[in-house]
Amino acid sequence: MSSNQAPVNSNLTTAFSQAAQAHWRLFLIEGIILCVLGLAAIILPAIAGLVATIVLGWLFLIAGVVALVSTLGSRHAPGFGWSLLSAVLALVAGGVLLWNPFQGLITLTYVLIAFFIIDGIFMIILAISHRRELSQKWEWMLVNGVIDLVLAAIIIAGLPGALFWALGLLVGIDMIFGGSSLIAMALAARKPAA
Repeated sequence: MSSNQAPVNSNLTTAFSQAAQAHWRLFLIEGIILCVLGLAAIILPAIAGLVATIVLGWLFLIAGVVALVSTLGSRHAPGFGWSLLSAVLALVAGGVLLWNPFQGLITLTYVLIAFFIIDGIFMIILAISHRRELSQKWEWMLVNGVIDLVLAAIIIAGLPGALFWALGLLVGIDMIFGGSSLIAMALAARKPAA
């Protein structure tokens, strides 16, 4: 098994390098956009938090309507009851977020804490497990994971006052670090391997 694994890892590394080199401009553009949006969220954290809550509310509402229509159109399909329940749940979640965005902002802040903790752990694991495949820039993924854990700790330490500014501010910071890691990886991929 280990003799087959080495060629597979080599093929994956080559494929990743070729894809990164072919699309480095897209990674660079995405990184720049994330940095600009992150900066805007840091400058206006309360507004960014409310906008995020409202956008999420609309996304849930639209997804709930689409799911409800498609579920009702396939009543005899397996899992109809669960699909119907899922659609109604999305409608309710979207309605609640749009009805009271401030309460939604508080709830989303707690969800954000959980996200930063889980995402941080997964990014660190991913960075460590792929450090050879991502050449010399795997450290940026590791830094992104550590930053996620630090952001979760900042929110927890600032409760309850952090509920109104944390979502916008910390998502902005996370977007800047995520965008910076994409920019670094794009610039490294731009140079052909020696």
